[in-house]
Amino acid sequence: MFRRTHKAPLLGLDISSSSVKLLELSQTANGYRIEAIAIEPLPEGAVQDKEIIDPETVAAAIRKAVKESGTRAKHACIAIPGSVSISRMVSLPADLNEAELDMQIRIEAEQYVPHSMNDVSLDYDILGSTTGNADNIDILIAAARTEKVEARQNATDMGGLNVEIVDIEPFALENVYHQLFAPKLEKMHADSGVVLIDIGANNTSVNVFHQGNMIYTRDHPFGGRQHTDEIMRRYQLSYAEAGRAKRQGGLPESYEAEVLQPFVELVAQQVGRFLQFFYAAHPSIPLTRILLGGGVAGLPDLSERIATSTGVEAQIANPFVGMTRSAQASGAAGSRILNQDAPAMLIACGLALRSFD
Repeated sequence: MFRRTHKAPLLGLDISSSSVKLLELSQTANGYRIEAIAIEPLPEGAVQDKEIIDPETVAAAIRKAVKESGTRAKHACIAIPGSVSISRMVSLPADLNEAELDMQIRIEAEQYVPHSMNDVSLDYDILGSTTGNADNIDILIAAARTEKVEARQNATDMGGLNVEIVDIEPFALENVYHQLFAPKLEKMHADSGVVLIDIGANNTSVNVFHQGNMIYTRDHPFGGRQHTDEIMRRYQLSYAEAGRAKRQGGLPESYEAEVLQPFVELVAQQVGRFLQFFYAAHPSIPLTRILLGGGVAGLPDLSERIATSTGVEAQIANPFVGMTRSAQASGAAGSRILNQDAPAMLIACGLALRSFD
């Protein structure tokens, strides 16, 4: 919804319900390099149901993440959730001039947007010629209520960063898949589908790729917060204490049998259920690989349990494999994120990669 005007370094900034994630990448002759990285937890209630409730707290977390990362970049790419946006592919005549194209896109968007167009931020991307019809072009239209866009933009501005690009989370995941995972996987799975599952605190995004295209995307209201809530309930901890305990340990010996393993089993069951929704829509496309992202992805034995439950090979989706690191990204904080939280950085990574579009 905003387009790049210059080539200054661009930060990928993912504002989720549980944390602010920041990433700066550079491009070298041998691939990508991690210049700066940080994750700053958010207190309970700062972001609820994908809405920023406390922009001052979110802004403070952004400022802290910027400081801890050591970045000097001031421009950011942020994303709005797919659930508060609308995207559609349309085919239009290739000979339309710019004014005609803008008008026709607005007319097309009005068919799908359930709000007054005066209250909507609208953008589009020309993808190329329509297959089988050289006289038309395929155009991806994206729209969201302006207040939803401005809420995230304003929190980012208050955090000291200039918003240069507003993306949509499923497109950020699509970008990270195509840039980092597809080159290694698509030859292996040319005739089948690859699933990228991003399990956040409250939401799971399921995205399926087939023959180079994202053919399915759906959000489900399930995430790692259920794990946190059970730790809070069983051990009488606060939200912040339970979050730290999940990451750093220190829970009673009973935790693994009473809390962790039942949650791993629940995640595997839910993933199987999510895949059934896909199979119902695309019964002729087999799935042969699951890429597992989000904060839940690193739970012990989870990928193995999912593979057993679904019959589909599963692996942790680490976007940083093969990337080099700057000195500041190699410090203690950066190394901890790269070692423990890489799967949770998928959206931030997809946003940071926009720097090279």
